[in-house]
Amino acid sequence: MEFLSTEFITKFCSCIVWLLFLLSCSTFTSTGAYDALDPTGNITIKWDVISWTPDGYVAVVTMYNFQQYRHIQAPGWTLGWSWAKKEVIWSMMGGQTTEQGDCSKFKGNTPHCCKKDPTVVDLLPGTPYNQQIANCCKGGVINSWAQDPANSASAFQISVGQAGTTNKTVRLPRNFTLRTPGPGYTCGPAKIVKATKYFSADKRRITQAMMTWNVTCTYSQFLAQKTPTCCVSLSSFYNETIVSCPTCACGCQNSTADPTSCVDPKSPLLASAVTSPGKSSNSPLVQCTSHMCPIRVHWHVKLNYKEYWRVKITITNFNYRMNYTQWSLVVQHPNFDNLTQLFSFNYKSLTPYDGFNDTAMLWGVKFYNDLLSQAGPLGNVQSELLFRKDTSTFTFEKGWAFPRRIYFNGDNCVMPPPDSYPWLPNASSRPVISLLCAVITILASIVFLWAHA
Repeated sequence: MEFLSTEFITKFCSCIVWLLFLLSCSTFTSTGAYDALDPTGNITIKWDVISWTPDGYVAVVTMYNFQQYRHIQAPGWTLGWSWAKKEVIWSMMGGQTTEQGDCSKFKGNTPHCCKKDPTVVDLLPGTPYNQQIANCCKGGVINSWAQDPANSASAFQISVGQAGTTNKTVRLPRNFTLRTPGPGYTCGPAKIVKATKYFSADKRRITQAMMTWNVTCTYSQFLAQKTPTCCVSLSSFYNETIVSCPTCACGCQNSTADPTSCVDPKSPLLASAVTSPGKSSNSPLVQCTSHMCPIRVHWHVKLNYKEYWRVKITITNFNYRMNYTQWSLVVQHPNFDNLTQLFSFNYKSLTPYDGFNDTAMLWGVKFYNDLLSQAGPLGNVQSELLFRKDTSTFTFEKGWAFPRRIYFNGDNCVMPPPDSYPWLPNASSRPVISLLCAVITILASIVFLWAHA
């Protein structure tokens, strides 16, 4: 009887453990959007109802990019949602829906959109002034908060009909989606917040919205693409070894799934491959390499002085179909606390951890190198960084001079394995010697056992 009770308790505990494991697995999707270097980064979509109409309301929808280093580049954002009732969009300014839908039941005035699940895009630059509002008409491009806060928002105005006309009768839209232009963002439900207040031009009068609700969208690189988009290579002045990007870091050549995913730069068919009809400009066409990444970041330890040391960073574009505008690079290294001088790049310190200044955001100088051109002779940008040595921590041993982590345009780049980093000359033979000793020991043991068998 005691044995049965013990067996029952063991099985019961096993079931509990399995249930807890399954519950923990179900929560992984919510943590996939967490970014350790930008823990509070998100895109907040704010709906401000500025006036009521006989059958609905007029709202200004503003998208704020509160991400430090992740921006939305061309062809821009696409925002979608589902109406809670039978709402329609009578008119829009600063944006437009991609489809009108079935509006056949309306006589006379025809709504701008009758779809249950409208999709909105930004208007292009050059839109007539009578169709614009503030922060609109940028082609859907939104810069990051740290890089260009003046252009980190996008807005449009929408007139909604067949909707509630008071705070109590309005039903919030739901099922928000944000594409930039592909997937990657997950949006939460709309939540009513304190009404937005507006200051007059002379700052002497304050007005406020009739009603305000927010939608928060967070980014996950795992949702954005199945494979990485960049990799890192390393080299140094004290070792002739150049550590390339890991093989197949972003894919492999001669893939049976997509054999035309890369092109040889010396191929006579290069021009036709880049401009071939039916190919989306968003799908990368990369130069055939061992790593198959659209972007490679090279970190070269260039010089060593008595009190300083110098690093050269080169970003190379291997994508024949993409020009990266307003690109950004985030580098994590313990010596950024002693960065002395930077050439031809902008710099901003990011401090995701209190008391540690080991993370830097780098981006190009406007009208000089803020555009990373498509693959080719002009498809690279580079800069040099001068660090002051901290005698308590500085060393060239064990790969200390190389970065811990690198992000390009907000996506984590694939680093080489630490055991492949360039070694100092007096330490470069250590792995070989240790491996040789292990091999000799094993062979000696085999011979000994065979001799005494």
